[in-house]
Parts: sequence; structure tokens; C-alpha cells
Amino acid sequence: MDPTRVDIVTLPIVEIELSRLSSVFSPRTSGEDPEHVETLLSAEGELPPILVHRPTMQVLDGLHRLRAARVRGDEKITARLVDGTESDAFVLAVEANVRHGLPLSLADRKRAAVQIIGTHPQWSDRRVASATGISAGTVADLRRHGGENGNEARIGRDGRIRPVDGSEGRKLAAELIRSDPGLSLRKVAKQVGISPETVRDVRGRLERGESPTPDGSRRLRAEPQPLRWAEPDFGRAADRDRLAVLERLKADPALRLTEAGRILLRMLAMHSLDGQEWGRILHGVPPHLCGVVAGFARDHVRVWGTFADHLENRATDLAAG
Repeated sequence: MDPTRVDIVTLPIVEIELSRLSSVFSPRTSGEDPEHVETLLSAEGELPPILVHRPTMQVLDGLHRLRAARVRGDEKITARLVDGTESDAFVLAVEANVRHGLPLSLADRKRAAVQIIGTHPQWSDRRVASATGISAGTVADLRRHGGENGNEARIGRDGRIRPVDGSEGRKLAAELIRSDPGLSLRKVAKQVGISPETVRDVRGRLERGESPTPDGSRRLRAEPQPLRWAEPDFGRAADRDRLAVLERLKADPALRLTEAGRILLRMLAMHSLDGQEWGRILHGVPPHLCGVVAGFARDHVRVWGTFADHLENRATDLAAG
């Protein structure tokens, strides 16, 4: 079992003596924030358990809770224990500190990404990005500047092994899609050995009359640019055709008159914003929360992708039945 895939909330809670714990393992290079410790000291109720690496007794998540317990004079603290190697434990520490509590600084997240690239070189840029709360493009930048000589394959966020150069897989996927347009994303992905999301990208390229393989523009965008904070293009976030489809869905009784259908319509409408509105939301995210919100956004991309795959599979199965 991959220790970095552990569902932490399912681990049993135990009490540990404070004297047994070490805090030198933290990815937070700036140390503890006194104001955050004071906030925890003034909080009512019991604080959530900390996360500890069992083999070394290093605190992975909860340095401020540990400090608050020591200031109060406590002798023990509640904790959840995880096993695995120190490198896997570091990944868990980064993920925990990125997702909640006092988020890691951007500098700390970049340092953590460099360390994870070194200890898990087979991981894809997206998987490292998901763990550290920075973009996959930034991870690619860090990987290049670190002088990595590359691996023939990398492990993605879903745990599957894929080749770094996926151009051949994309070409095979394009041939399958052309020969049988009704094949689901998952069936194409399984036959070719690439991810459903890559198949989705290939299908979209074919529909737009483009080559199934990227022409290098994505890689160019990942390079450092003089205008680092140029306004992103959300211009096609809600084009007329898609909005027209949404209006037809809203009028369909099969959706409009059922609870699940109404929930789906609200979700679709919520994501059908125009480019200007997306830009306003983007600029409204506070800098110290960018990493956390980015992590949630990537998670939602994965959920929507899985949802779409299941719908396509269901449609295929119904048509075949």
C-alpha cells in the first residue's frame, strides 16, 4: 500500500507523551507562528489530533498544536500515527500543511517540491503539484532547473505508470477514436495505456481539427515569461453553444423535476461563468490561500473527469444493451 495514499481520518487516535515527539521534520522552514499558537491557545474545545510518523516519532502535521500543548503544560497529546519511509512521510507532511491550518508559504512549497522530485523522481509533475499545492508547470520548471535526466515512465496521481513521452499513445488513441467514435474514454485509455484525461484531450483536439499530440505550445507556456502575471484567457469558459445546451437541459423535465437533476443543473450553471467573472474570482483569492484553493480546483477537475467517464460508460453500456 502506498503510504502517501492513506486516508488519514480513518487512522485510530492515540495519546502520546510530548517528550517522545520531534519537530525537526517539518516542511515549514520559517518555524512556528506565535500568533497562530495564541489563536490555538484561545480556542474552545479539543484541538484535532496531530499527525506523527511512527518509526521516527516526527511530527508531520500539528507543530502549532504541539507548541500550544507545551505552553499549557500538557504531558500528552492526541495523535494519529502513520508508517512508511521518511520520504513518504515528508509527502504526507507537505500535503497536510498545504490543505488546512496555517498554509505553507510559496517558498516552502517550492522547496518541498524539489525534495519530492528528488525522492520520488518517477512521480509525474501533476502528482507532485497535487501534493505541494503549486502548478504542474512550476514543478516542471523546478525539475528542469534541478538537472533531472528524466525517467522513461512516471507515476501519476491515480497511481498508474505512464511514459514521459506520450506522443505514441496519443497517436494510437486518435486512430481508435477515428475508427470507432463511440468508444468511451476509459476503453480507449485501457487499450492504449494512457489516462482517460489524455484521451479526452486527444478527442478534443481531433474535434477541433488539431493534431492529437501537443505542438509544443504547452511546454513553451511553462517557461518563465517576462510578463509572469499576464491576464489568463478565460474567454471560452462559457461559449454560446454550451450555454444554449445548458438552457435546453434546464427545460428538460427529466432533470428539472427530480432532486438529483436540479442539483446537477445548479452545479452546471455554477461552472458556466463567462471569462470576466472567472477573472474576477481569480483576483479575489487571497495570496496566502492560492495554494489551498488550487488544490481544491485540481481535485474538482479530477472528480468531474471521473463523473464524465462514468456517464460515457453508462451511455455506451445502455446502447449496447
